[in-house]
Amino acid sequence: MNILITGITGFVGSHLADFILENHSDCKISGLRRWHHSRRENIVHFENKIEWYDCDLLDPIQTTEVIKLLKPDWIFHCAAESFVSPSWTHPSLYMDANYKATVNLLDALTKNNVKARVHIPGSGEEYGEIDESELPINELTALRPVNPYAVTKIAQDLIAYVYFKSYGLEIIRTRAFNHEGPRRDKVFGIPWYAYQISQIEKGLQEPIMKVGHLEDRRNFTHVRDMVEAYWIAMEKCIPGELYLVGNDNPNSIYTFREVLDILIKFSTTEKIAYEIVPEFVRPTSVPYLIADITKFKTLTGWSPKIPVKQILNDTLEYWRTRK
Repeated sequence: MNILITGITGFVGSHLADFILENHSDCKISGLRRWHHSRRENIVHFENKIEWYDCDLLDPIQTTEVIKLLKPDWIFHCAAESFVSPSWTHPSLYMDANYKATVNLLDALTKNNVKARVHIPGSGEEYGEIDESELPINELTALRPVNPYAVTKIAQDLIAYVYFKSYGLEIIRTRAFNHEGPRRDKVFGIPWYAYQISQIEKGLQEPIMKVGHLEDRRNFTHVRDMVEAYWIAMEKCIPGELYLVGNDNPNSIYTFREVLDILIKFSTTEKIAYEIVPEFVRPTSVPYLIADITKFKTLTGWSPKIPVKQILNDTLEYWRTRK
């Protein structure tokens, strides 16, 4: 099977490539990279096992040519702008990267009459302003986005549904809740905490961490569990349907303050403190992102296996070993 991964050089895309190489070695994997932007640190260990194509999905002509050349059987569309905070100051950039690039990809399939199955990974952030009485979030929960990033992911999801209805594309739609682990950029909460602890342990930072809002509550999934779920979704889910993916174990639900306290306990340095600083506090917050994954779990039999403490330990070890 010929598999194309967009965003393969990123956090989820690189872990997905690892999963396929380890578990489905009979598949051929192709990856897109932008000759002027893509970073290599996440892919060095498997770079020679992938067939690479230079393509910026923001260029519709180039995207059409690559799809015509590749004719993939499956596409995992992991390319996205995913860090929420800059979306307030760069809303058009986020709409381009998350909506327009998706349109270019889906349009390239229709123009070339390529019948690929496409995974479109949404985000729990799309639900936005959720009250505690509405938990757990399910497929019918109202969308009330409170940041531009979430709006662009809703747009991406809905245009993918349009291509399913209008052109018969096999679109697999998921909304993933918080997934963490090695390789995630340190601009996100948990890797940012882990990075600072590693710096403190090396004597490169005073033992006072700078953090943002800490009271939002999440259910956390290891990225390795999440990419397995994505594969299973492509095998078993019904095109056009929406599925929520996350960790429904009550022991996986924590506030960011609670996971920060656990990470500090993992440190080899004593008496690490933290302070909330305005530059890391977003204009709006999403207090609860806790998923009901019954629909996905019942259909696929998938459930996450890796506990939260291992997620945190794996993330901390990653930053400890980074140069």
